[in-house]
Amino acid sequence: MKIDLNSDMGEGFGRWRIADDDGLMDVISSANIACGFHAGDYAIMNRTVQRAKTKGVGIGAHPGLPDLMGFGRRSMSISDADMEAMMVYQIGALQAVAALHGHRVTHVSYHAAFGNMANADANLALRLARAIAALDRELTVFCMPGQLTERAAETAGLRVQTLFLADRAYTSLGTLVPRDQPGAVIHDLAAIRARVRQFLEDGSVTTSVGSRLQVKAQSILVHSDTPGSLELAKAIRSEIEAVGAVLTPAFRLHD
Repeated sequence: MKIDLNSDMGEGFGRWRIADDDGLMDVISSANIACGFHAGDYAIMNRTVQRAKTKGVGIGAHPGLPDLMGFGRRSMSISDADMEAMMVYQIGALQAVAALHGHRVTHVSYHAAFGNMANADANLALRLARAIAALDRELTVFCMPGQLTERAAETAGLRVQTLFLADRAYTSLGTLVPRDQPGAVIHDLAAIRARVRQFLEDGSVTTSVGSRLQVKAQSILVHSDTPGSLELAKAIRSEIEAVGAVLTPAFRLHD
């Protein structure tokens, strides 16, 4: 069994750092790199791509809303045309940095409110997917299973990689418990280990109401801004290795 372990990376700004990106790069197989809107900047993007290249980690663009103060987690009133333009701007910036270092952007993973807005509007989701296809039809779209983003990407002829979120609580409908609700983000290492083990063994997760939900995914996401994210990533990797799975960058899962 091949499994990808990915994390959102490069989400600092200037001299400020939000996570141990160097440490995480030694553990994960794919990195979703912030492109300067919700976080990140040209220097951080450059350094993160270089590190990923050295470590053999796959890279993807992590486009977000232009909201540094809110870390891209606040909804904004933005036209579909502007959503499309800001997305391709961010993907293109990362593609340029990657080309400089002989690396290649292989996926796109929407950040927070940007993704929520796409998943609330079928027309917007399809418009964004078609824009990604226009940039590079070989790009894979990361998303949770069953979302409008998944269906839009498939309609646009793009590959899709569905995610299991190790550090977030699920509702019985398969959506994430909103971050402003208690227990939405899971911090307990033992609980995360148990969730990952359950997912690896039978492809399910226990929801916030105690029911079991099947999750069709081959990639596990750890949010780098979750406190203790490096230890969480190490614990998840150890669970992956314990079941004999092979850690594999997302773009190689179907080789």
